Amino acid sequence: MGFISRLGLAFGLFFKVLSDTALASRAAGLLTQPEEDTTPSSFVPEPAATPEAPTDTSALQLMAALQREGRFIDFVQEDVQSLADDDIGGAARLVHEGCRKVISKWFTITPVWPGEEGTSVTLEEGFDAKRVQLTGNVTGEPPFSGTLAHHGWAVDETKLPTLTRGADPSVLAPAEVEL
Repeated sequence: MGFISRLGLAFGLFFKVLSDTALASRAAGLLTQPEEDTTPSSFVPEPAATPEAPTDTSALQLMAALQREGRFIDFVQEDVQSLADDDIGGAARLVHEGCRKVISKWFTITPVWPGEEGTSVTLEEGFDAKRVQLTGNVTGEPPFSGTLAHHGWAVDETKLPTLTRGADPSVLAPAEVEL
């Protein structure tokens, strides 16, 4: 059972246990029973070949932080097609909160265009085509008049942490073994 499925189950069971005394008693019994170990006890993961250290690890650091704080990789790797929208919504809130924390800590992000979406915009000759994308029926030469469909995003400042010496940046999240 995947992370999102377990998370949805946990939300549902939490409220059921609060309202159903018999279920709460059964759940308490399950929590005190020793678990059956269904995994092979002799499994030893092969040591990974030491990858060549990438020269720029910032993308890997960001992916690791999004996983650590928001379980982002678990979320996008999960097959959510068979899950109920309520289950996905509850999980998405947790993922969103953690990922937003990472983004706001590491980056200062501002809108490219200072204005409300849906407002009228005129682009004069010489506008920065790297910062403004024209969509729709684009013909002729500037000035162009249109409607701001999305204000865009730009990074004003990046505050990535320094990678710890000896860390393998390709390991976004180590395997967890509960004892």
